[in-house]
Order: sequence, then C-alpha cells, then structure tokens
Amino acid sequence: MTVSLEQLRRCHIAVDLGAARTRVFVKGAGLVVDEPSVAAVNTRTGALIAVGALAEQMTGRTPDYIRVMRPVRGGTVVDVEMAQRMLRHLIGDKLRRQLRRKPRLRAAASTPHDSDPLAQRAAVETLVGLGARRVELVDTLIAAAVGCGLPVEQPTATMIMVCGAATTQIAVLSLGAIVTAQRIPVGGNAIDHAVIQHLRHQHELMLPSQSVRPLQLALSGNGLSPDGPTSTEIHGRDVATGIARSVLVDTAAVRDAIYSPLTAVLDGIGKVLRDCPPDLVADLADRGIMMVGGSALLPGLDQMLRDATGMPVAIAERPDICAVLGLGAMLEGKIQPMVLDPLADPMAGPRTGPRTEPVAGPQTGPQTEPVTDPLADAR
Repeated sequence: MTVSLEQLRRCHIAVDLGAARTRVFVKGAGLVVDEPSVAAVNTRTGALIAVGALAEQMTGRTPDYIRVMRPVRGGTVVDVEMAQRMLRHLIGDKLRRQLRRKPRLRAAASTPHDSDPLAQRAAVETLVGLGARRVELVDTLIAAAVGCGLPVEQPTATMIMVCGAATTQIAVLSLGAIVTAQRIPVGGNAIDHAVIQHLRHQHELMLPSQSVRPLQLALSGNGLSPDGPTSTEIHGRDVATGIARSVLVDTAAVRDAIYSPLTAVLDGIGKVLRDCPPDLVADLADRGIMMVGGSALLPGLDQMLRDATGMPVAIAERPDICAVLGLGAMLEGKIQPMVLDPLADPMAGPRTGPRTEPVAGPQTGPQTEPVTDPLADAR
C-alpha cells in the first residue's frame, strides 16, 4: 500500500506497534506514549488489569487466573481487540477526548516491509477501533530512515537495518523508495532464546524471563567483542532440582551462542547487496550501514557487522524510536520531497507532462501525479 506525503500531512496521530514496545506520536504534542506492548488480563472476569511497564513486570510472576499477553508479534497485530484495549489505556482518557473532537481523525501506522494484506488489515482495524476514520500505512524501513536523518529523497544509496525484537529488516533506499530489501525472522528475541538454550544445555540452568537482556549487556563493556572479562556469574534455577544456584559462565561461549542466529542477518545483508545495482553499491562503500531499532544497542553488534562486511556501520542517535519519529516528521510536514520535472522543450509550448514525487510507502518506484494545464478550459 502506497501513501503520499500530502496524505500523511493530513494525519493527526502516528502509531508504531512493535513486538516489544508501542509508541504513539501526536501532531503538535510529540511522542506521548513509549511503553512495552504487554497487557495483563484477568481470565475469570475478562478485565484488563495492567498495560505497559507494569504488565511487563508481571511476566512470570502471576497466579493462574492472570494472563500476560502480547497482542503484537513480529510487528503484526495478532489480537486486534486486545491491541485496541491496550492502546486505549496507554493513550489515556484526556488525550482520547482531544482526539475525539477532531471530525475526521486520520492516523498513520508503520508496517513491516513486505507485510501480507492480513497484517495490514489488522493494523488498520486496530486504529479504526480507536476512532480513526482513515488509516495510512507506511513502510517501517522508510519511516526509520526518515527518523534517523538519512537523505532518502536524494538519488544516492542509503542502507538501513532495522533491528527489531522479532525481525530484522534490511533495505537500500534511493529517491524516496526501496530499491531492494530483505526481511529476516531473526531479532532480539532470537538472541535471547540462544542464550537461554546455551545455559540450559551447557550448565543446566534456567534463567528468569526478564534477566536475559541484562545478561547480554553484562557480558562485557564491549558485548560481542572479545575485549572484556573472561567469565560472568549468573543466577538462576537448577533444571533438575529446582533450587536456586549460581554458575560462572565463560563469556566467550555465550558470545558464540549469540553469533549463531546473527549469521542469518549477515546472509540477508549479502543478498541485499547482490540484488542492488552496482552504482548504488559503490555509494554504500562510503556511506555504510545505518542501524536502528532496540536490538541495535547490543554492544559489539556494529563492530561484528564491520568485520563481516568491510563497510562503515553507524548507530542512530536514538535508534529505538527512529520509526515513530520519522512518522512524526512526515505528519508535521518536515520532509520535503525532491520534485522531478521532465526537461521542458521551449518550442513545445505549455507543459502537460507528469511530475513525479517520491512517496512514503513500500513502493518500488516514484508515484506520478498529473499536472493540470491552466489553459485547458480556454481552449
């Protein structure tokens, strides 16, 4: 689904429904919601107990009648009703009353690259249930590239890698459109799973559900790089006895376990570069790769990509919120497209040809917009 910048400027609210966090941007107010995409429900009464950070703290600590749910998985809404209830509580009554006053509320949402029509429909229905009369869908890759300040509207190659919780998306952009892209089902959750399985098989230790990501950050100051302590003390539960115990884990072995799922990301980068035109690859040799997303903050990941690709790798200033900031920039009209006019022939008279304008959507080429001739009625 394609959408022009003019349509996005008419929107009032932008929503980034991620597998890990939900972010809401309101025109004129900025980023108003940045909470985990988690909801806790009482299964006996169906009442919503908590959402966001409080619900995430309940994970693994609830009685049988309280269920902690994640209505968004892999960037796709899997439970529309629960996602609507979660968004209502995250936005708050005061802001919802302000949005309700708008006669024709328009909303924009980011969707993963190459998402299927069912996933797009679920995102639209989620926002329509909140009162939106019209919903515009924007590719996450383009929104993140705009949010981190890449010159996506210029005729130069820019490569971006969105490291999410469930997926990693890699793309090469030029002239406001996606030239080639790959979506890989490997993200931060896959890295967490690799660490959990390594400790379970090698040390017979089960980790608490909320301690995996701090463990990765505590491996060393350089994370995936070998410059750091050789061992790390980890607390967990013994698989056989169920008793709490501590083990001294070799950090090099944990780093090797983390490397395994990241090989798929390296393969995806290679495929994107192979499918990209040679002229754009030459630009990428100088510009490199821009990393965004929450998983891009894993220490040492950028250095691993530099060693594997030989290209410069940079991390955005605020990588976790680049996508929603890009949507906000489009809503507030801060992005000016580069207008491509055909060369006018002075002997040909008034020009009636098309004017191309890059659009902010998952399209693969420019969208043409006809230009009316002011002399047509006189003729």
